[in-house]
Amino acid sequence: MKRLFALSLLLTATPIAAQTVPDRIARSLALRDQWQWLTRDIASSAEWDADGRHFHYRKTVAGGFAFIDVDAATRAKAPAFDAATLAPALSKVMGQPVAPLRLPFDHFAYAPDRQAISFTIGYDDGVTYSCTLARPVCRIVPPENPARPRGFGVVRDLRVAADNHPRRSPDGRLEALVLDDNLVVRRAGGGKELWRSQDGSPANFYDPETIAWSPDGRYIALQRVRPGYARMVTRVLAAPPGKIQPEVVQQLYPKPGDTVDQEAPVLFRVSDGRRTEIDPDLFAHAYTLSTPEWRADGKSFAFDYLKRGFGAARIIAVDADTGTAHAVVTESPKTFVFRDRIWSHDVKGLGREILWTSERDGWRHLYLIDGATGRVVRQITKGPWVVRDIAKVDDDKRQIWFSASGFVPGEDPYYKHWFRVDFDGRNLTRLTKENATHEVRFSPDMTRYVDVYSRTDSPETMELHDARDGRLLQTLEKGNIAALTAAGFRPPERFTTKGRDGKTDIYGIVVRPRDYDPAKRYPVIENIYAGPHDSFVPKAFWPFGGFSGGDRVMGMQQLADLGFIVVMIDGMGTANRSKAFHDVAWKNLADSGFPDRIAWMKALAAKDPAADISRVGIYGGSAGGQSTLNALLFHPDFYKAGVAYAGCFDNRMDKIDWNEQWLGYPVDQSYLDASGVVHAGQLRGKLMLVVGEQDSNVDPASTTQVVDALIKADKDFDLLVIPGGEHTAGRTTGPVAYAMRRQYAFFLKALRGEE
Repeated sequence: MKRLFALSLLLTATPIAAQTVPDRIARSLALRDQWQWLTRDIASSAEWDADGRHFHYRKTVAGGFAFIDVDAATRAKAPAFDAATLAPALSKVMGQPVAPLRLPFDHFAYAPDRQAISFTIGYDDGVTYSCTLARPVCRIVPPENPARPRGFGVVRDLRVAADNHPRRSPDGRLEALVLDDNLVVRRAGGGKELWRSQDGSPANFYDPETIAWSPDGRYIALQRVRPGYARMVTRVLAAPPGKIQPEVVQQLYPKPGDTVDQEAPVLFRVSDGRRTEIDPDLFAHAYTLSTPEWRADGKSFAFDYLKRGFGAARIIAVDADTGTAHAVVTESPKTFVFRDRIWSHDVKGLGREILWTSERDGWRHLYLIDGATGRVVRQITKGPWVVRDIAKVDDDKRQIWFSASGFVPGEDPYYKHWFRVDFDGRNLTRLTKENATHEVRFSPDMTRYVDVYSRTDSPETMELHDARDGRLLQTLEKGNIAALTAAGFRPPERFTTKGRDGKTDIYGIVVRPRDYDPAKRYPVIENIYAGPHDSFVPKAFWPFGGFSGGDRVMGMQQLADLGFIVVMIDGMGTANRSKAFHDVAWKNLADSGFPDRIAWMKALAAKDPAADISRVGIYGGSAGGQSTLNALLFHPDFYKAGVAYAGCFDNRMDKIDWNEQWLGYPVDQSYLDASGVVHAGQLRGKLMLVVGEQDSNVDPASTTQVVDALIKADKDFDLLVIPGGEHTAGRTTGPVAYAMRRQYAFFLKALRGEE
């Protein structure tokens, strides 16, 4: 990277006309390393200590990052720890150099005595470390339960042992566990067995991880499970590090249409082992059931139900004495229930009142439900805006703290603001005011909060506020981008126009070359991610230190500097707008919002003639890879070239939960309509496919099946396979990001005619 940085300085001083294509690509690739350390005092979200006396955060400083601790009472700031002494200790346990200003974690937690910290490096398979602060010594923290995870999706990998430690009764005299697939109750400490069920088997077993004692110890509720189909994806690791011969890798990976685990709640009376089966009518055709949870009074337990195909969701309560079940609340829209946004709260844990989020009026809002009848007592929030995050519920004060977007007329409807409201819908208080997107962290007692707000054209400001009325207590940090601006940074343009219906606003951003000349003509390239599970156009500041999207837009700038206008758009079918906006994706993943995207780019070209929409490219990964291919298959008159990374090109090949969420169950024509394999013969334009050989998120065979279909259709394309590559598909592999370099070269040739 030092050699690359030195080269970039040389290239910066070289006239553009004198630079070769490889020179220009190297210059763009070096931009990240040049710019990422140029901001100052840009803070990440705060983290409070459990007692609320302190909070801490990370911010940018010259050369990297610093971690700051704040005394909430005195508001005095100090270093959170001595990074200069911590770095060598961490380097020793990691086996690689660690610089004090480049510690490889964003967040950490203090031990209760504040004499040690813990943090995780990495993501899904991250490693957790603990470091003492006085004379630092670091160690790897073993997982609390190494038996987990037991499987992928909703099919259990029975080769992985369940957590079957004995669960003690509330009075500590008895314990319950599963032996030979049956529930056993015995004296505590491995004492005399009192009884065991007799009907468990490997094909229909009792799950020890779901054992739930009633508060009075009279009953046990748990799940009985009939395992689903254990589909295994097999991959070949062609070049194992340090070895000659290939290796076979297997992964449990259920796909759409596969038989899932069939879970059923069962109730046992502890005194004699009497079993009560629960009538399954209310949870028929389940995709998944949650673990039983007892109400505080022990008179009933409840669990969540999600129907296969995501067409309905319920909370179901079961009477402890009779085993009678009833639906506490039911959500059954005409299209889909969005699993990731289901939220409920049992007021005081008694089941009498339930707080619930629903889109039944066309927008995601808060409701108060009668727990006995399922009747809506009242709609707590209402209007053409969307409830996003629920931060806190106070049952005694009957108040809710939450975030929402689209509340403020005239603002970007994706910006998040934070609010408090009473259960009866009164006293709705907006706590954040600035025209920006806000990330807030409340103190444990909800008396104060730390707000970090920004926009793509305004760096982060961090403030401490009084949570009662939003009053400003202290400005903690204000981001400084003077050095970044001096290096040529210009914020992306925020651009809004009407979508396919001529009425709905569609939002996006435009990134132009640093040497942009409005008198010239530039090909347009879209960075696409149209996954219906969220919205994706960055709203916070970039390129570094923001909440999301920083790397995404940094890559857009690198590509733009090669002579392109690069855009990103949230079309219909993505989340965080109205239910109707989102429903466009239902059984319609081939759409990907393309009618809105094309209308948006045409409007941009009408405003800025430098945007040449006769030469439009597109790139994306994962769901964005699928959309990239489909752009060339279904809209070839507009999109002329695309680079598709790690695409789920046929939704029958991808993970069960994501695809059945949007296309439903059973597998039907909608899966075929969106398939790049089925429609491969329609390819026009230039295509480059990039896939990681060991992609564990999307079965890499999905890419190979597209390749097979393209060859059979006699279509030309480029293919790059990254040996050992994961779902990132090589986008950050190697010091010069090999796949990114190939992507840049591909677009230069396809859209600018430059070899």
